[in-house]
Amino acid sequence: MDSLDLDPAFALHRGGKLEVRSTVPVRDADDLSLAYTPGVARVCTAIADNRDLVNDYTWVSNVVAVVSDGTAVLGLGDIGPAAAMPVMEGKALLFKQFANVDAVPICLDCTDVDAIVETVVRLAPSFGGINLEDISAPRCFEVEERLRALLDIPVFHDDQHGTAIVVLAALRNAARLTGRSLGELRAVVAGAGASGVAVSRILLNAGIGDIAVSDSKGIIHAGRDDLNPVKRALARDTNKLGLSGSTEQALAGADVFVGLSGSTISEQAIAAMAPDSIVFALSNPTPEVDPSVAGRYARVVATGRSDYPNQINNVLAFPGVFRGALDVRATTITENMKVAAADALAAVVGDDVSENYVIPSPFDERVAPAVIAAVARQAREDGVARK
Repeated sequence: MDSLDLDPAFALHRGGKLEVRSTVPVRDADDLSLAYTPGVARVCTAIADNRDLVNDYTWVSNVVAVVSDGTAVLGLGDIGPAAAMPVMEGKALLFKQFANVDAVPICLDCTDVDAIVETVVRLAPSFGGINLEDISAPRCFEVEERLRALLDIPVFHDDQHGTAIVVLAALRNAARLTGRSLGELRAVVAGAGASGVAVSRILLNAGIGDIAVSDSKGIIHAGRDDLNPVKRALARDTNKLGLSGSTEQALAGADVFVGLSGSTISEQAIAAMAPDSIVFALSNPTPEVDPSVAGRYARVVATGRSDYPNQINNVLAFPGVFRGALDVRATTITENMKVAAADALAAVVGDDVSENYVIPSPFDERVAPAVIAAVARQAREDGVARK
């Protein structure tokens, strides 16, 4: 035994976590003649005459590419495509486990936006959807935007939108628990990377009362001259109060804190928030504030960790979102489809909502069917379904 295999994580990963299995038997010459030549030629000819048939007579309509350049892997940073592969395999495993979506991990040995976009566009005919993963900001925004414009299949950067969907679901229930609507809440989001921007956008779309977003230099506002285009857009659409200064200063009197930056927030800043405050300290493995400390002041505390209540886990969202989109052969994933997924997740909790239960477990068997149905229904309502 290799010494690394003494670690159970290494033992589990030996040989990889995925394999390809056939769905049809090849028992004799007759089976072989249908699965391959000459029978396969009839299917190829039919698809050449009508490209849409690829969705009925190949696996394309049920397979997603999980694409990364390895530049922002988990909390590990830019570790490259080879080291990113275990995570992409894991993502593919979760697609299959939670929503019966086949997924292929693809780690690209390029980081240039043009090269990534060109490569994915050339690969796209083999897939029914593209899940972008662990691509660093701000490049990830341009990569997704350009691919969405070029492709007629769902393109979804999970680091952005998966996190955003689950945060919105949990926040809806936390607000309900405290007797408030989203429109009555003032939120502070620490972090203007991929997940911070997406969380802010989905909360705005869902009707949050006000939201201030901070980066490493403090609160984003229109008076700053050091903002990239993504942050300038945030400055335009957020921070109605015109706040400046630090994240901790902005938290005074705030109803909601969402941490997505890896920074540290003091106990005093959490104590200065409004009564019945809501703290989502989501950085992993170390939350922005110790959950037990936050719990002294906040009504609801959530983290990204599995060893505390209210885990904000992307696996609650992305399998069902893609399954729902694939089932109706959606051309894209709309903002409304993301909100519908969040609302469906929140509804799973229902009347059982409590301080320690504002979001369901990934292993709750009601989760995936609820998200799938909501996303498929919204795709039809938005006019992006082809089936």
